[in-house]
Amino acid sequence: MSALIGTLVGNPRPASRTLNAALALRDAIGQVLTDGASNGVVVDSAEFAQEVFTPGATRVKEALAELGGADVLVVASPTYKATYTGLLKSVLDQAPAGWLKGRVAVPLLVAASDKHALAVELHLRPVLVELGARVPGPGVFVNEAQLTGDHDALTAALVEQLTATGTADTLNALVRSAQAVGVSR
Repeated sequence: MSALIGTLVGNPRPASRTLNAALALRDAIGQVLTDGASNGVVVDSAEFAQEVFTPGATRVKEALAELGGADVLVVASPTYKATYTGLLKSVLDQAPAGWLKGRVAVPLLVAASDKHALAVELHLRPVLVELGARVPGPGVFVNEAQLTGDHDALTAALVEQLTATGTADTLNALVRSAQAVGVSR
């Protein structure tokens, strides 16, 4: 069965380079999934950033509900102060306990310097695991220098990275396992 890939971006700037990197990672995941994939909902948190702290606001909860239906979720953020953004943290804080139970999530951080490459493992990955996600390999780090505007080149580089790290194989196994036990749609 084809896997549905959702995308959550925590950059406070709408239509950001982080969004573009997340879409390239989504497409790379689609290419490495051997049973096929389809693109699910894309949530750019910047579009409702003003509502994140508004009591009773429903857009965040609606977005989380939509994303919760994905088989694979790309969660992306630029690196701010050596970690993911406060906007992404605030959105994820509104997710119910176990929101990603049995789902596969692939964390992505974008930064200007390779000095921040470990931040994806130290900060973003643990939050996704806390929400119940199964993370198939090392988190994905993209240096801003790779963001040239060539979507296909970045996607190809990410396919290579997912394959070289063994993440592609683990991703396939986790998606098949989740679908076999009925965790997916």
